[in-house]
Amino acid sequence: MKSLYKRQLSMMVSITLLSFTLLSASFMLLSYRYIITEKRGAMGHNAGYIASFTSSFFQQYGTIDSDFYRYYVASIALISDSHVIVANPDGEILVATDGTQFFGRGTQHVPTSVVESVLNEGSYAGMTTLGGFYTEKRYMAALPITAELGSTNVVRGMVLVSDEASGLAEMWSATATIFFFSAVVVLLISVVVSTITSARQARPLNEMAEAARKFGRGEFDVRVTGCDDHCDEICTLAESFNSMASSLQKVEAQRSEFIANVSHELKTPMTTIAGFAEGILDGTVPPERQRESLEIIVSETRRLSRLVRRMLDLSRLNALSEDNVTAQQQFDLTEVVSRVLISLEGKITGRDLDVDVQMPEDKLMVWGDPDSITQVCYNLVDNAAKFAAPGTALTIQITKKDGKAFTSISNLGATIPAGELPLLFDRFHKADYSRSMDREGVGLGLYIVKTILSNLKETITVTSEDGVTKFTFTLTLA
Repeated sequence: MKSLYKRQLSMMVSITLLSFTLLSASFMLLSYRYIITEKRGAMGHNAGYIASFTSSFFQQYGTIDSDFYRYYVASIALISDSHVIVANPDGEILVATDGTQFFGRGTQHVPTSVVESVLNEGSYAGMTTLGGFYTEKRYMAALPITAELGSTNVVRGMVLVSDEASGLAEMWSATATIFFFSAVVVLLISVVVSTITSARQARPLNEMAEAARKFGRGEFDVRVTGCDDHCDEICTLAESFNSMASSLQKVEAQRSEFIANVSHELKTPMTTIAGFAEGILDGTVPPERQRESLEIIVSETRRLSRLVRRMLDLSRLNALSEDNVTAQQQFDLTEVVSRVLISLEGKITGRDLDVDVQMPEDKLMVWGDPDSITQVCYNLVDNAAKFAAPGTALTIQITKKDGKAFTSISNLGATIPAGELPLLFDRFHKADYSRSMDREGVGLGLYIVKTILSNLKETITVTSEDGVTKFTFTLTLA
C-alpha cells in the first residue's frame, strides 16, 4: 500500500520537474528566437550599409579593388564584431575580413545555393559554414550589391555578414545550469514541505485508524488529538470522529446500564416467583398460606408482563424514524385528556382522590400523534395518582401561550429532592422514596413520555416544591 507521504512526495516532485522543464524549454525557445531575430536584424543592417557604400564606391571609381575600400570594410567589421565578405555575382570572394586581417581572396567561392538565394530572392539568412570557408557554423546575412546602369539596376556582387553562434550556446549552457540548481533547491524544499505536511495530515488519520481498531475491541475512550493548533478538513474529520466516539461511548454506557437495570428488574420478580413456587411444591409454604403465595406469584408475573410490554413499547418508539414522527395530524387535546381520566377513574376513586380539571370548554386543536399523546397523558395521570397522598386532589390544567398548548398534571404527595428531578426521565429510574411504595412500576413510564415528546420536538418539565409535584408538557397549536 502506497502511503500518503509517498504519494504527496511523488506528486510534488513530478509537478516541480514538469514545471521547470516546461519553463526552461519555453525560455530557451524564446531566447533563441530573440537572439536570432536580433542578430539577423543587426547583420542585415550592416550588410545593407556595406552594400549601399559598395554600390556608391563602384559607381564613382568603377572598381572596389582599393586599399581604402578594403580598410573601410574592415573597420565596419571590427566595429560590429563580425566577419564581412564581398563577392562578385559569380560568388568569387573579393574581400574577406574580420576587421583585423584579410583572408581567402581569390581562393574560395560562395556556395551556389547562397548565390542563387541572393540573386533570385534578394537576400539570404541562415546558419552555414559557407561551403567549408568557416570551421564552425555561423549566422550569415547576405544582400546583393546593385548599381544603376541607365534606367535599370544591375547586380555587381553581394555582401555577406556573419557572426559566431557561440553566444547562444553559452546562453543555453547558463540556462541549463540555472535550471539544474534551481530544480535541486526547489526539489529539496518540496521534499521538506511534503514531509512536514504529509506527517501532519497522516498523524490524525493513523490515530483514527488505531482508534477504530480499538473500537472493534470495545475500547470507546480513545480520542484523536493534535488538531487544536490548526483547522482543516482532516481536523474537521478528527473532530467528527471524536464526536462519534463520544456517542459510541455514551451508547455503550447506556447499553451496559440498560442491561444491568433490566437484569435487576427481572431478577427480583423471577426470584420471588421461583421462591414461592418451590415453597408450594416442597411443602415449605403451609396450605393455608398457599393462596397468598399464589397471589404474590400472579402479581409478580403481571409485573414481569408490564416490564416486557413497556420494553416493547420502548423498542417501537426507538425504531420510529423522524419521517414517521413528523407525519403529525390535528386532534382535540381536551378529548384525549377526558378519555384518559375516564379510563383511570377506577384507580383515582380507589385512592379517594379528587380531580380538578381546568381546560377550555371548546375544542383545543393541536398537532401531534393522538395515540402517542394518549399514552403520554395516561402515564402522567397514572403516575400522579400512584404517588398522590390519599384524600388529596389531582390538578389537570391546559393553557395556551405563544402558539403552544401547555398541559400540567400535578399531585400532592412527597417532595422529590431537587437532585432527583433530572433523573426522573431516565430508564428504570425510581426515586428512592418511592421504591417501597411502587411495587407495580418498572421505571419506564416517564422515559417513554420523554421519548415521545422528544420525537415530536416538544418539551416536558417537572417541578416539586412543598409536596406539590407538577409535570408540564407542550404541544403546538393547530
